[in-house]
Amino acid sequence: MTRRITLTLLALTTVLLVLAVVPLGVLMTARERVAFRDDQQATTRAIAAAAEEHLSDHRPATAMRKELHAAAEAGDCAAVYDASARLVASTECTAAQGEEARELVDRVLAGHEPVPPENEGRLLAAEPAGDVRQPAGAVVLARSAAPLNARIAGIWGWSAGIGLLGLAASVLLSVRLARWVSRPLSTLDAAAQRLGEGVLGERAAVDGGPPEVRRLAATFNTMAARTEALVHGHRAVIADVSHQLRTPLAALRLRLDVLAAGAEGDTAEELAAAQGEIARLSRLVDGLLAVARAEQATPRPVAVRVDEVVAERVDAWSPVAEERNVLLTTPSGPALAASLGSGHLEQILDNLIANALDAVPDGGSVTVGVRAAGRFARVRVTDDGPGMDTDAKAVAFHRFGSSRARGTGLGLAIVHRLVTVNGGTVSLEDTPGGGLTVVLDLPLWSRGEPGRHATSVPETGA
Repeated sequence: MTRRITLTLLALTTVLLVLAVVPLGVLMTARERVAFRDDQQATTRAIAAAAEEHLSDHRPATAMRKELHAAAEAGDCAAVYDASARLVASTECTAAQGEEARELVDRVLAGHEPVPPENEGRLLAAEPAGDVRQPAGAVVLARSAAPLNARIAGIWGWSAGIGLLGLAASVLLSVRLARWVSRPLSTLDAAAQRLGEGVLGERAAVDGGPPEVRRLAATFNTMAARTEALVHGHRAVIADVSHQLRTPLAALRLRLDVLAAGAEGDTAEELAAAQGEIARLSRLVDGLLAVARAEQATPRPVAVRVDEVVAERVDAWSPVAEERNVLLTTPSGPALAASLGSGHLEQILDNLIANALDAVPDGGSVTVGVRAAGRFARVRVTDDGPGMDTDAKAVAFHRFGSSRARGTGLGLAIVHRLVTVNGGTVSLEDTPGGGLTVVLDLPLWSRGEPGRHATSVPETGA
């Protein structure tokens, strides 16, 4: 914004200065040229008047020589010619006696208007001595154009200096104006970014910039305060639910365990079924809490080595896979770093691997592969279980979208939330030969060298 405002005002000032200074400079230059010519013509006429007294009235040449001496003192070159174009008198300088001067004399003696040329930096002027139609002679005056050129250069120099000062003042004022406007906007933008990253106590300064920007900052602060109150309230509700539900569920489970220890027959079967329902309800509460925390996630991206995290999570789940007689493998892949929130990839893989191990029968297999796909790191979790039909895939990423009795229907919802909040995508495909493949496209890290990943406690909601 600062550059845009500065360039706009600079362009406007430049146009105004050009429209004002250039015509003024042209006008003053023309006036200097006219004044120079008029002064030269006046001096030439004075010499011509004195020469007429000598050539027509045959008076002494004293006045004529006096005028020639004054012209020489002023730095001019002058020459007086009679009616036959013969040189009568001149200054020591011979600039008024050349071929061009002769042509001017011939035109004056012929009664024509002389067209004075410029000769080696000198301006020539010619005047008839006496009557214009029958002159008794002619006077030619050559004057150096250096003083005129110096005055013209001075005019344009001052004009350029004024223009540059105007441009400098315009740049200074425009930069100050742009910063006055853009600095509070930049501060507001940084505050909004930090608020989006989860710093709920962030507020924008409201003591600088135009009134509109100050009102915007005040409105942002009001919105941030309300958002902070809502999020804290939501988190408080989650904490209360966690405390209020987990505690009685644990107590109920203990009571059922005590009753089941001394029960027999149908009573034992009923208590075992009740214990199963309590366990499922506990998993459901844990899954709801995991989804709520995932939906509140506002990640600060870090460089996560996808290949290393995949290898670690496969190693962590290998004992579970062996216990269930399932082959869990990960083929070697390229070293890729993705831009993800710290610990998110671990949580995503834990949910997907847990779901796959639950779905695959004894003797089945689960494969977690990594490869590059354009601007993304592609992770594929493939199993050879029963798979999903089209209707199940359509609702798989919704809460309680799974109809499996063993699960809660929240694992894929958590995965979808964590992937999309980091700018990635997740989709479901059929595994060739039967089964389900979950495809993750995670954005590659592009702001520095790949970094080490941060581990976290697995949090599943399968």
